[in-house]
Amino acid sequence: MSHWTFLRALIATNLKASTALRGAFLMQCFFMVLNNLIFFAVWWIFFKNFREIGGWGLPEITALYGVVAGCFGWAMILGGGIRHLARMITDGDLDSFMTQPKNLLVHAAGSHSMASGWGDVISAIILIHFSGYLTWHNLPVLVLCMISGTLLFMCAGVLFNSMAFFLGPVDTLARQMFEFVVTFSVYPQTIFTGYMKLMLFTLIPAGFIGYLPIEALRDFRWSHLVAIIVGTAAYAGFTLVVFHLGLKRYTSGNRVGVRV
Repeated sequence: MSHWTFLRALIATNLKASTALRGAFLMQCFFMVLNNLIFFAVWWIFFKNFREIGGWGLPEITALYGVVAGCFGWAMILGGGIRHLARMITDGDLDSFMTQPKNLLVHAAGSHSMASGWGDVISAIILIHFSGYLTWHNLPVLVLCMISGTLLFMCAGVLFNSMAFFLGPVDTLARQMFEFVVTFSVYPQTIFTGYMKLMLFTLIPAGFIGYLPIEALRDFRWSHLVAIIVGTAAYAGFTLVVFHLGLKRYTSGNRVGVRV
């Protein structure tokens, strides 16, 4: 069984569990859609009074919210376990995954699937449709950007939670840093300058999740796609290096080894 087949089986199992209480599942989706639209309404009110911000108008911001919501939603559906990774590390719960023949990170990430992620995906479809950027011409670029953004959200979650290998219980800090990625992704990067903008294209990959994909949709250039692909690959590679370095520390001195 390949990693992808194994991941699909994990997601299918988690989805069945989350939809067992269908009413609760539908309510989570509904309130997530409502939550996203309420937050987006702030920008709608803003553009009622101002024409643009940093060269972006309401269509671009609408597409930005849609792309970010979709990427975040798929990340939580496919890899909701990353939100619990720091706790797994500090509590020694990775041991149960290490005894399995499948990839540890894939197994841990796919061990949870957040039903509310489907609400984010629905929000994405609604927002991107009304932005005017959901066209057959843009579809290949949009799909590529959604895939890269989903990977970046998952990698950011793994990277921040991997601090637990080196610093101990940091699940609150990791959660806050992950929220920073979400928060900064829904702002046009044209309003940031200097070191702040540099951070949004390095440690916090918000620029690759939101800004560059919208730039590729509104004014397609191959350089945009190359930057997105290279940035995603580099961030994913760095994340895997940090995770596996941390995993060596975990296996050489985890909590199970000192339990009585």
